[in-house]
Amino acid sequence: MLSRLLAIVNGIIAAAEFGLREHDRLALARTLLERRLVGRRSSSNLPGLVELVISRPLVSAGMVAETLKVTPRAALRIVEELGLREMTGRGRFRAWGVL
Repeated sequence: MLSRLLAIVNGIIAAAEFGLREHDRLALARTLLERRLVGRRSSSNLPGLVELVISRPLVSAGMVAETLKVTPRAALRIVEELGLREMTGRGRFRAWGVL
């Protein structure tokens, strides 16, 4: 009984440590992306894209276009402007994310 409880507690500790590492990684990624926002116009869509990329593991051009209410071509342009990492390795139906 005691060994089972210790195993459960150790599992909870490992999950908490992983969650904290992931939080730190995402906080650093947000900071680095927000550095690219300096000097932009107040009406820029880049801050919205930063929030979207941090909140989702992968984003597509359609998802960006729908969320930010821009055309799919404009979504591609602002993704390139932010310099996100392309995750799919494809020419069509690409998706981007933060590593």
